[in-house]
Amino acid sequence: MASISSRVARSFVVMATAAWLVGVPAAAIAQSGGSTPAKPVSGLGYGFAGVGAAIGDGDSTGTWHVGGGGEAIFAGAIGVGAEIGYLNSFEEDSEGIGVFSVNGSYHFGGGSPSRKVRPFVTGGYTLGFQDGHANLFNVGGGVDFWLKPKVGLRVEFRDHIWTRDNDTVQFLGVRAGVTFR
Repeated sequence: MASISSRVARSFVVMATAAWLVGVPAAAIAQSGGSTPAKPVSGLGYGFAGVGAAIGDGDSTGTWHVGGGGEAIFAGAIGVGAEIGYLNSFEEDSEGIGVFSVNGSYHFGGGSPSRKVRPFVTGGYTLGFQDGHANLFNVGGGVDFWLKPKVGLRVEFRDHIWTRDNDTVQFLGVRAGVTFR
C-alpha cells in the first residue's frame, strides 16, 4: 500500500509541475503590456478537479481527475492547447494513470475581454500513461464564467475515449476549476 501511495504522490507532483509549466507561460502571453489598450483574449490557463465514471465492457466505476493546462487563442475564438492530469478510480488500491492531451478548441462569442460568460467546445488527442502508454481521443465542452477581468470559474464535461481490440472504454467526467488570462 505504501508503494502505491508514494507512486501516486510522485505522479501528482510531476503532473502538477507540468501543469504549472504549461499554465504560467500561457498566462504570461495573455497579459497586456503596460499602458497599451487591452487586446482580445490571446491565451488562458486553468486548473481543475472533477468526478466521473469509467464505462466499458458492460461495467462502470467511479473516477476522479485533477490537472491543469493552457491554451493560445487566435482570432478571438480558435484555441490550441495542452493539459496534463491524473485520472484514478475511487476503488481501494486502484492505480491511476497520467493523461496528457493536446487539443483544439472553439470559444463562442468573440475575443472581447468584457464578456462574462464564454462557452467552448474542445477535442483532440490524449496520451494515457503509467507503466506503458495508450492512445485515446477526447471531446468535450463547457463554459468559462469570468468573475474578474483575469480570473474566472471553468465548468466542463470531458470524455476521454480509448478504443482497442473491438472494445471501447470511456472516461466521462464533469470538471470544475479556476481559469485565468
